Amino acid sequence: MDIGGLETVVANSAYVSARGSMDGAAAATMRDKKMRARLNLPHIRDCQAMKSTIDTTFDSICIKQPIGKRLFQQFLNSDAAHKNVGELWKDIEDYNVCQEKERGQKAQKLVNKYYESSSKSFCSFLEEKAVARVKEDLKNARSDLFKESEVQVLKHLEKTSVASYKNSMYFLRFVQFKWLESQPIDEEWFMDFRVLGKGGFGEVFACQAKATGKMYANKKLDKKRLKKRKGYEGAIVEKRILAKVHSRFIVSLAYAFQTKTDLCLVMTIMNGGDLRFHMYNVDEKNPGFDEKRACFYTAQIICGLEHLHQHRIVYRDLKPENVLLDDAGHVRLSDLGLAVELPPGKDKTSGYAGTPGFMAPELLEKKEYDYTVDYFTLGVTLYEMIAAKGPFRVRGEKVENTEVARRILNDAVSYTPKFTKECKDLCEGLMEKDPAKRLGFSNNTCDVLKSQAFFKEITWGRLEAGMLPPPFVPDPKMVYAKDIDDVGAFSTIKGVVLDNKDTEFYADFASGKIPIPWQEEMIETGVFGELNIWGENGKLPNDLDPNYVEAKGGGCAIL
Repeated sequence: MDIGGLETVVANSAYVSARGSMDGAAAATMRDKKMRARLNLPHIRDCQAMKSTIDTTFDSICIKQPIGKRLFQQFLNSDAAHKNVGELWKDIEDYNVCQEKERGQKAQKLVNKYYESSSKSFCSFLEEKAVARVKEDLKNARSDLFKESEVQVLKHLEKTSVASYKNSMYFLRFVQFKWLESQPIDEEWFMDFRVLGKGGFGEVFACQAKATGKMYANKKLDKKRLKKRKGYEGAIVEKRILAKVHSRFIVSLAYAFQTKTDLCLVMTIMNGGDLRFHMYNVDEKNPGFDEKRACFYTAQIICGLEHLHQHRIVYRDLKPENVLLDDAGHVRLSDLGLAVELPPGKDKTSGYAGTPGFMAPELLEKKEYDYTVDYFTLGVTLYEMIAAKGPFRVRGEKVENTEVARRILNDAVSYTPKFTKECKDLCEGLMEKDPAKRLGFSNNTCDVLKSQAFFKEITWGRLEAGMLPPPFVPDPKMVYAKDIDDVGAFSTIKGVVLDNKDTEFYADFASGKIPIPWQEEMIETGVFGELNIWGENGKLPNDLDPNYVEAKGGGCAIL
């Protein structure tokens, strides 16, 4: 074995070993004790300034932020005035992700407990029409049976409980976590493992957060290379969009910081490789996927696109290479470098962006376009998953991009016997050349697309909660990345001098922890549970007691 091959073997071994920490319990064994100690919560006296900086709207502190939601639900459970409503909220959430065979029984229990006026847990704040509709639809036990009720529950909680929550010790605990979240972050907090790949401005490394043991991918953008190739705008756009979207179907940004030489984006690590690799390289004699597997991936991609479009973001570069698998076999969209955010008041954009063979007709014709371009690329992607070739370009075919564009604009798509009627109908609906007739995003959802016959076996509530088992699970001992030698090295950048303007850009870019992914990391790795300790019998814990002071002798005293 040559030195390069040995280097890959050693690097892969360390990487696979560290990857065991993807499980929350295992992550604790991979921590650096000194770095973990730096995550301890401060005394509430040290957090007073944080109170005025926190967005205290109900949606922010009680719904969207994972630690905020957990603490709010603990508060509801501790308060007799709100406990019953909190339990209804939790039971509705459980119902939304339960298996279909359990749905009827669970729905009946909810109705008996919360919707019958004779029950001691009856929720009188629910509107009569909503109660009547639930009872009428009970026999159908649809996945969205309690959707209207959930909206009313949250409105009721916002109106009746937020003020008392903000005066509780649970909110003070949230303030402590926000203080911890606001602390600076740098390369000292991470350990790099092997290089996974290379982009236009730098390399992507597998890395581990030392304090929690969680694995990430660290995308390092070389500062001088960025400046030389005028990559600042693209870098800040990608960073801003990644920080804005939070979906289990899109790669998340957890940290943004800088080193002396690089800007670093620390993101979800996807150990399973990309769909293109699995379509063509895993079983070369039988390329492509069976319909069940293609259906699962397509459904998860739709959830990712829906989230982007609800945030007014057009992806523009959906293709198999940009759909990555995690350890469990779920997929996420990646590489948002070509994405564009529609400004308020504007519903369309323009500009040539994407990959030949995937771009929608209206984009090729240099017309203005909207989210519909992403559903055309979804149709192309689904077709390739089944046929193991593109609908407008055969794999390996040497053909000019102008000819590929001509086919997209003019030619009908042909289908092999591998396509069922349901799959063909979906592909036709997605690759419709007229964007006005194309299946996709409407009325702020993809509900019409999700209702297509091709997805009849998909339970969307469970899929969206990450609870549907994937049809394929990557081998945990395999590294789905090129050998280190094959990744290649960058040449040294010469003649680029960084000035004060560059320094200002780097400081703006290096914004630190991204709240939602960071809070998810605290919960997943068990750190939240270790820190969220309460006093006995409802007593204030020492770190929330304004009068508590630690004695110098190691004991404590009360002022």
